[in-house]
Amino acid sequence: MIRHSRATVTRVTLFSGRRGRHGRRGPHWSLVALCAALAGVLAAVGVLLVSGWRPGSSASTTAPGPPGAASGPGAASGPPVSTVGAGAPKDWPSWGFTHTQYSADRGDPRALAAAQTAIARQSLPQGQALMGWGADNPEPAPGRFDFAGLDSRVDLIRRTRGTPVLTLCCAPDWMKGGVPGRTDWSRLEDAPSRKHFRDFAALAARVAERYPDVKYYVVWNEFKGFYNNTLNRWDYERYTELYNHVYAALKAVNPEIKVGGPYMVMNSYSPVRRSTPVTGPWGSVDQRALDAITYWLKHKRGADFMVVDGATASEDRGLVPDPFTALGKFSAITRWLRARADSLPVWWAEWYVEPENSGWTDEQRHAVQAAALMEFARSGTATAMYWNPARPGAECAGCLWTSTLLGPGDGRATPTLELLQSFARWFPPGTGLLDVGASDPAVRVLAGRHKAIVVNTADHPVRATVDGKGVDLDSYEVRWIDR
Repeated sequence: MIRHSRATVTRVTLFSGRRGRHGRRGPHWSLVALCAALAGVLAAVGVLLVSGWRPGSSASTTAPGPPGAASGPGAASGPPVSTVGAGAPKDWPSWGFTHTQYSADRGDPRALAAAQTAIARQSLPQGQALMGWGADNPEPAPGRFDFAGLDSRVDLIRRTRGTPVLTLCCAPDWMKGGVPGRTDWSRLEDAPSRKHFRDFAALAARVAERYPDVKYYVVWNEFKGFYNNTLNRWDYERYTELYNHVYAALKAVNPEIKVGGPYMVMNSYSPVRRSTPVTGPWGSVDQRALDAITYWLKHKRGADFMVVDGATASEDRGLVPDPFTALGKFSAITRWLRARADSLPVWWAEWYVEPENSGWTDEQRHAVQAAALMEFARSGTATAMYWNPARPGAECAGCLWTSTLLGPGDGRATPTLELLQSFARWFPPGTGLLDVGASDPAVRVLAGRHKAIVVNTADHPVRATVDGKGVDLDSYEVRWIDR
C-alpha cells in the first residue's frame, strides 16, 4: 500500500434539492407466471443461504467474494481485476455516453457553445443511432438517401472530440413492410423482414463509406422486433442472421472496423423466482437472455466486442435489496460474459441504476452512478455507455448538461458528465487497480496509481480510514483523492 503524507481532494458540487424521473429502461415482460414464482421461493432461499447473502451485501453466486471480504452496502462485490477493461487495447473507447432525441445540436447558440465546450473537455466515446433518437430515416425509399440528421450528429461528435460509435438501428419502413417514401415513427422498433436483411446490410455499408473515421459499430438495439411469441423467447436465430449480413458488409468496406453485438437486454427477476446461472441477492438474469447470447456466440460470423445492456431493478419487484447491493448484477453479468468469450471486450451499451419515480436526491443518484462505474471497472468491463436522458425542460434528473433549449445561461455540465470524464481520464483501459480499501463498509474505493475515487453509500456522514488516512464524508458524498 502506497502512503502519502497528504491527500488532495476534489469535492463534487451537485444541484441542490432536485428530484426527478429516471430516463429510459429496457423492455418489461407484462406477464409473470405466478405458479413459477411461488415454486421458486424455496429454491431462491436456498441460493441466498448458499451464497452467504444478507441485507446490504453484494455477493453473487457467479462471483463470490474472498473469505473475510467486507460486506454491507459499501462493500464492492467480488475481488478487483488487475486492470481496467481486461483484454481491451489501451486506446479502446471506455467511459462514454449516447446521444438521444435532444442533444447539444439544437437550441440557443450560447447554450450550444457552452454544452459543446463542456463535452469537449475530455474525449469520450459518443454513440448515435442510425435512425431515431435524433436521426431521420436515412433511406426513406430504396436508393434514396437522407443523411442530414445523422450528418449533424456525427459532426457534433467530431466537434466535441468524441470517438464516434454508431448503433445500426433502426430500419427504414420499406424494409419492414411499410410504404416506400413514408416514415411511420410508431413502427420504429420493428425489425426488418428477412427478405430485406441484405438491404439493411447494404445500408450499413453505405454508412461506413460515408463516415470513414467511424470505426465502432453496434448491430441493432435490444433485439427490437426479434421476439418469437410462439416459443416465448428471443428470436436469436433471425437476429444472428441479420448480424452476420451486417458484419460481412462492414468488414468488406474496411476490415479495421470494429463490429459488436448482440445488444441483448439483461432483464432480471427478484430472488423469489427460480435462479439461473447468473444470480445474486439482486435476483437472477432471465434465462432467455442468456440463451440468446449463447446462441449468438456460437453462430456469429465474427465479432470484435460483445454488447449488452440492463438495469439493476428487477422486472417483478423493482430494486432489491438496495441500490448499492443491486450493482452487483453488472459485475455478475460481465464476469459471466468474459468466462464465455474472454477475448471479446465487454461493452455495456446502456446501464440504469435508478427506478422510475425513485424520489432520489441528486446526491444519492450521483453516488449510485459513481459506484456503478466502479463496479464496471472492477469486473473487467471495457466500455460503459451512459444513455443521456435529455429532455427540453428545466427538470432533467441524470442529464449530462442542462438543456440548450432554455436560454443562453444553460448548456452547463452536470456532475454526471464530469464523472464520466473523470473516469475516462483516470481509469482508461489498461489502468492498474490497486488494493485500497476503507475501514467503514459503507465506503467504496476504486484506486489507481495516481487517483482514487471514494463513495459514501450511506445516507449519513461517515468517518473512515482510506489508504491509511482519515476521511470525513458527507452523506452520499463522492470524492476524488490524489495518491
